Amino acid sequence: MADMVPFARMNGLGNKILVVDMRGRKDRVEPRAAIALAADPATRFDQIMAIHDPKADGTDAWIDIINCDGSMAEACGNGTRCVVQALAAETGRKHFTFHTRGGILQAREREDGMISVDMGKPVFAWDKIPLAEEFHDTRRIELQIGPIDNPVLHSPAVASMGNPHATFWVKEDVMSYDLARFGPLLENHPIFPEKANITLVEVNSPSEITTRTWERGAGETLACGSAACAAAVNAARTGRTVRTVTVNVATSPQRVPLVIEWRESDDHVIMTGPAEWEWSGMLDPSTGAFHRDAETLAS
Repeated sequence: MADMVPFARMNGLGNKILVVDMRGRKDRVEPRAAIALAADPATRFDQIMAIHDPKADGTDAWIDIINCDGSMAEACGNGTRCVVQALAAETGRKHFTFHTRGGILQAREREDGMISVDMGKPVFAWDKIPLAEEFHDTRRIELQIGPIDNPVLHSPAVASMGNPHATFWVKEDVMSYDLARFGPLLENHPIFPEKANITLVEVNSPSEITTRTWERGAGETLACGSAACAAAVNAARTGRTVRTVTVNVATSPQRVPLVIEWRESDDHVIMTGPAEWEWSGMLDPSTGAFHRDAETLAS
């Protein structure tokens, strides 16, 4: 336990995030460490954001994004906002460029404390999302749960925001669905060779939606930024909303909506929302052993 690194427990709209500082090191947060941290109630998380030294010129850091089952993810919008807040507090800077498995992300902390992340361009081609079968139009694919003549969920729009997403449209309250039952079946459906994030969406108005997400590798989560982005984009491209929407995350304990803008000028998706620091400590990236900093133990 001598070879420990700093970390912070944070959240983005309730999405539980561990930001781990791996700069100056060659190792990584091991899957067994992630699984151990996820199993402890004190450090249970949706994603780990492990900050590494940059791998490319013009970037500030490489970020490994790790799910609670130890698998790697390509994108995490809520986690990226947490990284921005942590680094802004450390450096005094407001603008950052990150490199992840999903590509390059530009992010900034605004004067009002909200954090905007450029999540890049959405991907709609079936083989790039990816899907196991060819669909010419991914605004509506053949996939359903429930009886053939009366499915509970059906005909999702699918897209990639660096990670695969399926958006199901519902007319009832998103919380009325048994997502714990349907989520694992849909996440692991053969149509998704790399699995998928599953989001239920209620369209409240042309400029407002409500979401609830089953997250690939994490299960039902209090919030998922990339899923909110995918939902907003899918709503706009199916004619349900305009290109800038307020996203209410039904499961978030913080009743602060995200604002998602799908820019017409370059097709980039800009997500704006809060991040919150909870406490900090030190952890062993090999085993997941940790301790909290003394000044945060009473919080």
